[in-house]
Amino acid sequence: QVQLVESGGGLVQPGGSLRLSCAASGIIFSRYAMGWYRQVPGKQRELVAGINSSNSTSYTDSVKGRFTISRDNAKNTVYLQMNSLKPQDTAVYYCNANFQLTVVVEYNYWGQGTQVTVST
Repeated sequence: QVQLVESGGGLVQPGGSLRLSCAASGIIFSRYAMGWYRQVPGKQRELVAGINSSNSTSYTDSVKGRFTISRDNAKNTVYLQMNSLKPQDTAVYYCNANFQLTVVVEYNYWGQGTQVTVST
């Protein structure tokens, strides 16, 4: 059974920091591309940051220079370090694991989400 369990969300003031963690089980973690997505009510879920099995990273423009994604394959965990947080970063953050076995076979899993609120 595959599980992705996020933690680390909460309430933080503008300019503050949070670190999200996502612990994976039931998958060969090192083979998966991992991503952090976020969603606010009424909007589509958007990719915030991704890291592939070779540790290459990517970020959406609005978080570049503020957020850092990393992974620890020994702990089956992916992290999102969020600094200089802004009210517009407020969202539910979801962890995603993706593995493309073939052109037509893809394994894709989601965590349950963790709320991040940036407010005074």
